[in-house]
Formats: sequence, structure tokens, C-alpha cells
Amino acid sequence: MQNAEDDCRERKNMIKSMTGFGRAEAVTAERKITVELKSVNHRYLDLNMKMPRKLSFLEGNIRSLLKEYMQRGKVDVFITCEDYVQNRMTLKYNRELAGEYLKYLKEMEEEFGLENDVRVSALSRYPEVLTMEEQSVDEEELWESLELPLREACEKFVEARVREGEHLKKDLLEKLKGLDEKVTQVQERSPEVVQAYREKLEAKVHELLEDSQIDDSRIAAEVVLFSDKICNDEETVRLRSHISGMEKILNEKEGIGRKLDFMAQEMNREANTILSKSSDLTVSNIAIDLKTEIEKIREQIQNIE
Repeated sequence: MQNAEDDCRERKNMIKSMTGFGRAEAVTAERKITVELKSVNHRYLDLNMKMPRKLSFLEGNIRSLLKEYMQRGKVDVFITCEDYVQNRMTLKYNRELAGEYLKYLKEMEEEFGLENDVRVSALSRYPEVLTMEEQSVDEEELWESLELPLREACEKFVEARVREGEHLKKDLLEKLKGLDEKVTQVQERSPEVVQAYREKLEAKVHELLEDSQIDDSRIAAEVVLFSDKICNDEETVRLRSHISGMEKILNEKEGIGRKLDFMAQEMNREANTILSKSSDLTVSNIAIDLKTEIEKIREQIQNIE
């Protein structure tokens, strides 16, 4: 029992997808209860329940239990209850009302001189003398019958979310590795862009001045200005920091979806800045690839609880 509880806690602390399914049923001598859960992405926890009206008084208990197993997602909950005990009706005899009928019939007999021919069969058909009433439901017993399959369905639901969550984690880590490689490409290309600009500038000056003396200090100053203008060191450093931060978040226990989404927005902002600063086609193409991959990451993050 202890091992089962430990496994349950461990699953709750693993990365989970918001897509999941769980089903369970419980059969007793009195009834069969079936519970199904399925979910898709949602910003918050949205529980939609469909169940027999006779179970509606348990809605609060059901919602409280479900919140133990899930934090986000649009979750559809289907509960059916099939009673094996067909006759839950009881016959009630209103003795006092029957006595009232007889009393007034006796008065009518005496007042009008009529024969009092009322028989038991006739009296039983008088309004409200005999009535059919549904037996009261044992709420505690009914909840005990429902809680077991409900928890079992939740366990299976969480297991499905964990399996899908592991796939998501693996895919995201691969994508982050690819992002890191592209950041390296930007860092390696930047000095080449500055050197190419210097060579182009020197060639242009040679062409204009021909044999005149070239002011190396002026060229150096221009190269420094250009280098400052296109410098993306801050952006690449922050991008690497965000990539590392996202990898750490993926190893956290729960409630990581919103954190990852915020981090992805920050990564996209840095990629936009690199693209806006770029005057080199190669760097621009890499920045576009960065933005594309970050968007794919954001799409995957939307699936994480």
C-alpha cells in the first residue's frame, strides 16, 4: 500500500501533458458505476461533468477529488450509474388520512340517511391514502461506491498524462539542443561579418583614394562603430541563459507550463533583436530559423500542464 502511495506521489511530481484519458468501473450487488475522463489543452482547469441527476448532490465532492490529480486542462468527466436493484419504491399507508375519510363518510351517512357502503378496496383508492415513495438514498454509501472508480480513473488519467509528458520533454530537449547550436552559429559568424566589413571598407577607400595615404585609424573607428551596431553578444548570452533555464524548468516537479511559456516569449524577443540588428544574410537566415524553432517550442509548451 505504501509503495502504491509513493508511486502516486512520484507520478504527480513528473512533467505531464494536458492530453489524457482514464476509465474505471466498479460493480457491486446494488449497482455498476463507470467513470471516464478525457482532456485537452486549456489555460486553466475547466471541469465539465455529465452524470445522472441522482448523483448531482456529489458534484462538490467530485470536483474536490479531481483537483487532487490535475491543475490545468479542459477535462470532460462522464459518470454513469446502473442500479441493479430495480424496485426502490415503497408503499406508504396514511392511517390518519384514512381515518378522516371514514369519519366524514360516517357523518354524511347520518346527515343524509344514506347507506355507508365503503369497502377497504375503495378506501385504499382515495387520494393519498396509499402512496408510492422512492426510498431515500444513503449519500455516504453512494459516495463510497463512486469514490473508488473515480480515483482509479484519475490514476490512469495521470499515468496517460505522464507518458505523454515524457515524450514532450524529450522533444523539447532536442529542440533546445538545436537552438543552442544555432546560437553558436550566430556567435561564430559575427566576427566574420565584422572582418568582411573591414575588408570591404578598405577596398572602397583604396578605390576612392587610389595611391593616397589611407588613414588606418579612421578605418578602425568605422569598423568599431559598425561592430557596435551589429553586436549581438547580449542577445546570444541571454538566449543561452534562457535555453539553460528552460532545461532546468523541464526537470521541475509541477506547474511548469506557464513558466516555460514565459521563457519562450523571452527567447523570441532575443531572436527578433538579432534579426533586426543583422546586416548579414547568413545571420538573418539563422535568426529566422531561431524564430521558427522557438515557435515550435511554444506550440509544444501549450500541451504541458
